[in-house]
Amino acid sequence: MNDLSVQLDLAAVPADGAVVRLSEALVGDVGVIIEVRAESTPLAHGVDVHELQRRLLEFGFVEGARIEVLHEGAIRHDPIAVRVDDTRVALRRRDAGDVFVLLDTPRAQARP
Repeated sequence: MNDLSVQLDLAAVPADGAVVRLSEALVGDVGVIIEVRAESTPLAHGVDVHELQRRLLEFGFVEGARIEVLHEGAIRHDPIAVRVDDTRVALRRRDAGDVFVLLDTPRAQARP
């Protein structure tokens, strides 16, 4: 995990991939976690940003981990189920917004 003051360096991202927040990823998207940065408004998640960042780390959301979006809920596409390396985890999209993913392949589609 990074210090909260560190900003994502988009210049270091390969041109053929797309960086998205995990909350914006679609079912079937596959990639690698490039940053976990809790930057939400304090207590927007029910916990402070440091606690959220710690929880995500404990679930395996670490830089370099492979991730795939497996499923999303029927109501407002929430929560989502993801595979982080060999572990399946369900989390709310508002929590997933603090995980940045470099997708393996760029996509042209958007959520309907």
